[in-house]
Amino acid sequence: MRDPSVLIPSYNEAKTIGSIVSRLKGRDLAVYVVDDGSSDKTGEIAASAGAIVIKNDRNLGKGASLRRGFERVLEDGCDAVIVMDGDDQHDAADIGHLVEKARECPAAGIVIGNRMLDTASMPRIRVIVNKLMSLVMSRFAGQYVPDSQCGFRLIRREVLEKIELESSNFEIESEMIVKAAKANFRIESAPVKTVYQDEKSKINPLIDTLRFIVLMIKLNRGK
Repeated sequence: MRDPSVLIPSYNEAKTIGSIVSRLKGRDLAVYVVDDGSSDKTGEIAASAGAIVIKNDRNLGKGASLRRGFERVLEDGCDAVIVMDGDDQHDAADIGHLVEKARECPAAGIVIGNRMLDTASMPRIRVIVNKLMSLVMSRFAGQYVPDSQCGFRLIRREVLEKIELESSNFEIESEMIVKAAKANFRIESAPVKTVYQDEKSKINPLIDTLRFIVLMIKLNRGK
């Protein structure tokens, strides 16, 4: 497996996206940023730092941005893609852990960052929600996934070519796990850190939980 490309779906991340892209470019990685209809200069700053920028004319959601980004990295011939967030919660140094696990486990279609080995800096409510959601996801996937809600993950080309993703919002991360598992890909994990800043989460607890429930019903019915 060659070095992966990096895909960052971003919405109004002008404060952080430039430094993230610069660090990744310093590692000689190809970086793609999907500017999801930002009202600030996210796209311009990312491009100035060396990213390939894909711009949505309006805010479509994380899932829609990821699907568009996946299409582009596949067109450009990547072997695998690392997905990161644009709010600087993911440490670029941890990419090495994801890549190392993928190379150790050729059968792994997805390697998901595992933040649950050290939760001291994680808000207590997030620890509880992540553990509960991961138990549910592990049951649906038929594989143990210790941190199913972590958006920091490596996805092999073969997975993206075989599964059809449909979600437009945050539930795409769960959809990806279940569909990859049903397509007989292994889901592995690797330790990563998460840095919590003063940022406000873009996840709406009520709406995104409902979306997750609807997704699980659809997947359980085989739709």
